[in-house]
Amino acid sequence: MGERTSTTVVKAGVSFGSALAIAISWSANKSLLWAIIHGLLSWIYVVYYALVYHFR
Repeated sequence: MGERTSTTVVKAGVSFGSALAIAISWSANKSLLWAIIHGLLSWIYVVYYALVYHFR
């Protein structure tokens, strides 16, 4: 039962990370291509954006 719950949480985190990356990318770049690329990179792009743009 615990393994199944962990898998569900990980999938939800990946989905949320992708959606968040796409939203941030679209807001910053207004480019569908970049939004797709950043969606594939998901949490990597979210962390990058936070470090570069938010914590200046």
